[in-house]
Amino acid sequence: MILYPAIDLKDGNCVRLLRGEMDAATVFGTDPAAQARAFQDAGAEWLHLVDLNGAFAGHPVNGAAVEAILAATSIPAQLGGGIRDMATIGAWIERGLSRVILGTVAVENPALVREAAGAFPGKIAVGIDARKGKVATRGWAEETDVDATDLARQFEDAGVAAIIYTDIDRDGAMGGPNTAATEALARAVSIPVIASGGVSSMEDLAALKATGVIAGAISGRALYDGAIDLGAALAF
Repeated sequence: MILYPAIDLKDGNCVRLLRGEMDAATVFGTDPAAQARAFQDAGAEWLHLVDLNGAFAGHPVNGAAVEAILAATSIPAQLGGGIRDMATIGAWIERGLSRVILGTVAVENPALVREAAGAFPGKIAVGIDARKGKVATRGWAEETDVDATDLARQFEDAGVAAIIYTDIDRDGAMGGPNTAATEALARAVSIPVIASGGVSSMEDLAALKATGVIAGAISGRALYDGAIDLGAALAF
């Protein structure tokens, strides 16, 4: 299981939201590139980046911060938030991004996900953000009737590298991830599933790893708050 330290970008800063609310943002740093370097120096194998402004705007907003992170680090990074067309996907991969996360378009334009996965093998992930099992889109502002597992199954044969599953009600709340729902999703599809939302202790990581089927875990606030020691977590 891979641990992905998260850098959520809002107005050029490193922040964490509480349950996806933009007005409930806590700023943890004003130099995202320095934070990315610190994660790399601690031994992180991957970085998870989110353009929060972009998720709402529908196009990249924190591009300069992402480019600074890519310039400052040598480990692979994945990015989500406001990436909704082939031109943007291609541009980010050209700039050195290892994986692009498609969320809203996975619901609204699944054909684009298939096209992108075919054009950029191994570099496209699907972000599935859900409340009570139902997918939310556009920065979690719009709820749908789409079942998270049904959405994931649509991409079984598309060549998608990973699914990032976020339980919105757990995100940033430091209350633990929805391990049961994440495990159920991982068992329902053959695509590797990465857990996100509420991963806030070593016990959480142990529970996710113990399922034997969850490929990764994303953690943000717990690393900034010190609830999880990154070095110890990576060693585990």
